[in-house]
Amino acid sequence: MKSSIISKLDLLQERHIEIENMLGDPTIITNQERFCTLSREYAQLNNISQYFYQWRKNQEEILTSESMLNDHEMREIAQEELQNLRKANQDLEKKIYMLLLPTDPHDERNCYLEIRAGTGGNEAAIFAGDLFRMYSRYAESQCWKIAVISAHEGEVGGYKEIVTKIIGIGAYGRLKFESGGHRVQRIPETESQGRVHTSSCTVAVMPELPKLILAAINPDHLKIDTFRSSGAGGQHVNTTDSAIRITHLPSGIVVECQDERSQHKNKAKALSVLASRIHEAEKTRCQQAEASTRRNLLGSGDRSDRNRTYNFPQGRITDHRIDLTIYRLNDIMEGKMDSLIAPIIQEHQADQLAALSENNE
Repeated sequence: MKSSIISKLDLLQERHIEIENMLGDPTIITNQERFCTLSREYAQLNNISQYFYQWRKNQEEILTSESMLNDHEMREIAQEELQNLRKANQDLEKKIYMLLLPTDPHDERNCYLEIRAGTGGNEAAIFAGDLFRMYSRYAESQCWKIAVISAHEGEVGGYKEIVTKIIGIGAYGRLKFESGGHRVQRIPETESQGRVHTSSCTVAVMPELPKLILAAINPDHLKIDTFRSSGAGGQHVNTTDSAIRITHLPSGIVVECQDERSQHKNKAKALSVLASRIHEAEKTRCQQAEASTRRNLLGSGDRSDRNRTYNFPQGRITDHRIDLTIYRLNDIMEGKMDSLIAPIIQEHQADQLAALSENNE
């Protein structure tokens, strides 16, 4: 382990001991807010402190075993012991590195999922509907709730565009790598000669932001229009101007919401989506400004990004970012997405580990 990382771990261990002593202070115990903040920090440092303590102890045992190699009678036992200790050392270092990785503060939040039909006309809209169904099934398997914010249906099914909110702990962290271009290759039902057509959709995943950020949007920068809802809704459709369209003038971002009967509720939802889109646009701009040579698995949601290809004739799905191909397309379209999501998260963590090593050389 590099000396710079050991120094950092020493500081974290000192902080862990310091917080432990502070949590026993009666003046802090009576201050609930301070006590809760320190308790959360203590819990975050607890595992890493324990692993580092074990690593230190393991290092001492390695040195002891190495000193025994010069003893002819003890050499065989020492070699076997060293093998086990070094393997344990590698395991401990891996756990420590994983705990040192920077965390995304938005990972535990709810998220907005937007799916838009791209090239391919009606077939693209149908594929957008298939993607929405896939994500809905996955959300159900995770016990998350999904709420439609706005939807524009395709002429022969599916959606030209659908914006939803996924409500559940960790929703953004699991789905954030879905942003980008999704391409489908299959034979449309209307194709009489059995030719495979290629269509595309764009997916964008954004975290739901706290109300504090929402309040930071300048009202003077917003143009708000009302109109009558369309689509399913029975007798309440087209009776009042409850649907809301908000345009953010500086960026040109437009958000619509017609899910609720109440204009006030639609406005609140639209503002929340707008804040997330502005945040995402700013994040993308910063990433481009940094011009990092390292791969960025977090897609921008642009159509130029090609995350995946869904090939129905061959029953395969390929993630182009990590060169992963799986021949379980039907299962994945039914919402069994962990075999796709987990490898991307692991690859992202591997990239973070590489960056951590480079920064501490």
